Amino acid sequence: MDVEILAFECETETDVVCTPPFVNELFETNDVFEIFGVGVNRAMLLMFVAAAIVILILWLAFRKQNIVPTKFGAAVESIVTFIKDDVALGIIGPDGLKYFPYLLSIFLFILVGNLFELTPGVNFPITSRMAIPAFLALATWVIFVFEGFRVQGLGYLGHIVWPKDVPVAIRPLVGVIEFVSIFLVRPFSLAVRLFANLVAGHVMLTLLLVTGYVYVAGFSNATFNGVFGIAWWTLALAIFLFEVVVSAIQAYIFTLLSAVYIQTSVHAEH
Repeated sequence: MDVEILAFECETETDVVCTPPFVNELFETNDVFEIFGVGVNRAMLLMFVAAAIVILILWLAFRKQNIVPTKFGAAVESIVTFIKDDVALGIIGPDGLKYFPYLLSIFLFILVGNLFELTPGVNFPITSRMAIPAFLALATWVIFVFEGFRVQGLGYLGHIVWPKDVPVAIRPLVGVIEFVSIFLVRPFSLAVRLFANLVAGHVMLTLLLVTGYVYVAGFSNATFNGVFGIAWWTLALAIFLFEVVVSAIQAYIFTLLSAVYIQTSVHAEH
């Protein structure tokens, strides 16, 4: 049993399932190579691969303006149109066009990164590393906070800490809640939502596949092993198909919430 992606050593001849000496070693990966003395691990490498795939997809789809687009071009164009019309313009309004490139970029990047979980030979969603969802959430936070102050000036902060649409008696309390929610909770919840869903799916698939392997390779009763091994692998296949949907939904939710946060910043009435 090959465990190259793990940072710790395992006695594969005696251990059916490897147990790390420390739990944190389950979340570490060895460096694939070094650049100028800086180690590049698997997560970092796949992050750049995901970005390259997004660029390649858009380039292949739109490099030629054909009267009748190819099936691939039509599929990509439908995704681009959906993000533009339903998310950027539909949520933010006419001003949403300027945020469309960012929203499209994060949607495609997250979608590709999520689908790495289901890619043979990779089986590792980059969004299951908290640093990546956290960085994307921070980018969204910087954009909607910056745009809020740019469009509304100091009134942006005033609308938050002193909301005029609630009774005066509870405005201080609501203002504190809104301030904490917008400036602290939003980026944290945005990152954790994506991270937690992808970790859960990744762990579930891993457990089912490893359990099936244990039944097949770890016991002596061939009939018992085969029946339960196939049962676990069949369940893993069902979860595999479910994770395809989850990957797309989580990319959409992250993009949608980013648009909603930007919309509430640039429109004072909301």
